[in-house]
Parts: sequence; structure tokens; C-alpha cells
Amino acid sequence: MSVKTLSPGQTTASRGAAAMSRKIRRVGVLTGGGDCPGLNAVIRAVTKSALNCYNLEIVGIEEGFLGLVQNRMRPLNNAAVSNILTQGGTILGTNNRCNPRAYVAPGTSEKRDVMDRCMEHIQAQGLDALIVIGGDGTMSVAAHFVRLGVNCIGVPKTIDNDLMGTDITFGFATAVQIATEALDRVHTTAASHHRVMVVEVMGRNAGWIALAAGVAGGADVILIPEIPYDLEKVCDFVLERQRRGKKSSIVCVSEGATPVGGKQVVSRVDPTSPDPIRLGGVGPVLAAQIEQGTGIETRATILGHIQRGGTPVAADRILGTQFGNAAAHLLMTGAEGRLVVMQKGEIRDVELISAEGKQRLVTPDTPLIRAARDVETCFGD
Repeated sequence: MSVKTLSPGQTTASRGAAAMSRKIRRVGVLTGGGDCPGLNAVIRAVTKSALNCYNLEIVGIEEGFLGLVQNRMRPLNNAAVSNILTQGGTILGTNNRCNPRAYVAPGTSEKRDVMDRCMEHIQAQGLDALIVIGGDGTMSVAAHFVRLGVNCIGVPKTIDNDLMGTDITFGFATAVQIATEALDRVHTTAASHHRVMVVEVMGRNAGWIALAAGVAGGADVILIPEIPYDLEKVCDFVLERQRRGKKSSIVCVSEGATPVGGKQVVSRVDPTSPDPIRLGGVGPVLAAQIEQGTGIETRATILGHIQRGGTPVAADRILGTQFGNAAAHLLMTGAEGRLVVMQKGEIRDVELISAEGKQRLVTPDTPLIRAARDVETCFGD
């Protein structure tokens, strides 16, 4: 993977001169995939940085790549992005279904490649580059535009924190905070009723949310996709806690967690979506199994989209602002097809196509797993 640190010493004047030599005047920005706390912070930072430092025209593309397919775009200025820093979601709207290479028109089921239509709209709108904000699915689509000659600068977004190349994505901190607060709240219910409480969090195939929130929320059991769990070991752990006088237990389970030799719990399959498998429901399934295996009353809570909504925490506002600002400057220093990332505490950039079709998963040597094990957290293995 190629890594390049952003140039810290370049002046606004020299950056502007470089931009003029490349004739970048008009830039489109879109948010793809699911909604996420901090998206508006990025849109705001991109727009204000591009306007104030380079006097560019910024065009907001509505509903992700669907806006490119349908040519739905609008100008963004300082007034348009004023007072949006604290807002959740995205003022541009987003879409997690539209893949221009396999587009399904409303009322139809046939998938068609409409990349040529998107290219026509990019040309018609006079867009010299795109700033694409999204996760692994969004970057996979952006990679195809890069191959067609469109200069795309990516900004990593996902609550799942699973985008390859970056140590963290914005949206993750808010999701962890929400999940942690939920775990804090079920502690009192569990203690009052002497129950086992199972809290299911998002994450798809990555266990970052469950791991971080489980540690922060003092979960006794954390189950993640990367570590298949043995139900019998989970039940034995809960019973051993009871024998030691612990009358309640908290289980934090990622939606993609899988028992040894078993399969993920799928809530539904949507054949019209680029990502047809919708995970969800492992919490109630696991709760019923724990109750049967231990004889202890067990209840489940699925947090679902609660983790995506509401005001972003300060960390995500700051990271979103840093990423958006870096994307604007990176574009104007001659970069092409790059992804802004955070690595070892520094804003850097990598090849956008390096994130295509990949997920950054929790590894067994992740320091937080060791710390959790040392404080008697069970991972079911």
C-alpha cells in the first residue's frame, strides 16, 4: 500500500497556483452508503475549505451515486453549510442501494451498467473532480470512476470502522458512545431482576463496535464475528459468575457474531441491493439459547439504527472536519485517486483503490482484546 503524508508547509497562494495549473474549478461532493454521525461536518469542512482557500465552485450531489445517475445536483456555499456541524445524517441525502455498475431503476428488477450516464452528467455539470464520502462499498464504486479517468478523493465514513487503510473512521466514536450508554442502562435492569441482558450492536462482519462498547460498558461477555463463540462456554461463564455471587451478566454481541461451526443470523435478503445480506437478530436468538442453557431469565435488546442517528460526539466532529479539510487541500496539491486516512495519529492518504472490496477486521492480537481478557471478559472461545 502506498502511503504519502500531506504536505504541511504549502501556502494558500502556492496551493491556489497549483490548482490553476490543473484547471480545477468545480468539484462535486457526495455521501454514499448508510447515514452516519459526522457526515455534515465533512461536507461543511470540504465546502468552506474549498471556497475560502481556493475560491472553487462546490456542487452537492444528492443521494450519493443516485444523484450522478439522475443528474440531481445543487451548488453549495457558505450559507448552505452554516450551522450543520452538530447535525446528524447528511444534508445531501444518501443512498445505500445505488451502484451505477448494477443500477436497478424504480419499478424494475433488471440490473444495468449506467456508468456512461454518470460520466455524461459529470461532464455536463463541468465537474473537474469528486470528493466521495463513504465506506467500503462507496469506495469500491469510486474506484471504478477512478479507472475511467475521474479524479476522486475519498473520505472514510462508517460506524463499523472497517474501512481498509485507516485506523479509524468518523461515525465510529458516536456509535460506540451510544452503544456504551445502552449497556450502562441495562446494567441496572439486569441487577434488579438478576437477569442476563444481551445487547446487539451493529458492525456487519467487523466487531469493532461490540469490542469498544463492550469494554467501555463493562460487558461480561463480548461476542464478535472474528472470534466464533462456543455457546456452552458462554453459558458456563455466566453460571460461574452466578456461583461467585454475581446475580446478573451483560452480553454485548455484534450482529455478525457466529457460533463455532454455525452461520450468521440474517434478518432478510434484498436482491435489489448491492449488499443483499442484511444481518440482524442474533441477540434474541442468543438470549433464548442462554436462558435455556443456564435457566437464568435472559432478555435481548437490539440497538439497530439508534447507533447511526443523532448529534455526533465531539471526536467525530473534529475528525470529520480534519478529513474534509484534508480532502480539499489534497485535491488542490495535485493528488488523484487518493483516500484520506488517519494512521498512527496523523492525517495521511493512500490509494483509493487499495480500499476496494476489503474490510478491516479485528485481529486476535488487537491490544483491546488482550486488555478485555485480562479483566475477565469472556469472548466465548
